Amino acid sequence: MSQLRITRQTLMDGTLRAKQREYSEKHPEMCWRTDAEMAELFARTMSEHPAGEDLWVFGYGSLIWNPAFDYEERICALVRGWHRRFCLKLHMGRGTPETPGLMLALDKGGACRGVAFRISAAKIQQELALIWQREMYGGAYNARWVTLLSEEKRLRAITFVINPLHPRYIKELTTEQAVALITSGRGDLGTCREYFDKTVVHLRKLGVKDAALARIAASLPSA
Repeated sequence: MSQLRITRQTLMDGTLRAKQREYSEKHPEMCWRTDAEMAELFARTMSEHPAGEDLWVFGYGSLIWNPAFDYEERICALVRGWHRRFCLKLHMGRGTPETPGLMLALDKGGACRGVAFRISAAKIQQELALIWQREMYGGAYNARWVTLLSEEKRLRAITFVINPLHPRYIKELTTEQAVALITSGRGDLGTCREYFDKTVVHLRKLGVKDAALARIAASLPSA
């Protein structure tokens, strides 16, 4: 069987949605959002965006190296008040209940450098819906408007921050515990180690230094 991938095609043709539904039916305790809840959150979020204007989306993890949506522009940016952290335990995607993994999210405090993507106004409904399916269905992320700084200009953008009430949120985690989960995590989308390595490589290409990720990298076994 070929490995499942997050691509624009698998988001559009329902492949990933089917996998999400399959898992949510087996594990209803994990706070999955219904289609109605997803639609309501989408409408509420977009009600704060001026009609006819392009939309910026801030990525800090896999969106940097696998956006899987159409965009017009891509720039480096900084958000204050949130920091990139491995704080979300995985039981699907790059983990299973038997081989749990660990995923990045934005948690409160500090600052984070990442990438801002500009989606044209004409494509917002379609392209943001793809991101919404990817990020919001599991209930572990909340969509939030933030202010980004890039080359001395300020941008308003949507990003996805951790839901601290979600049962898979890990408030405190040592480097050793993070290493263990990143090493063990594997599922339909591949391994957590692959996710970690790709994120570190692409942040390095952007010239972004992340001390927390560097500490984890120093403790990981050789790939």
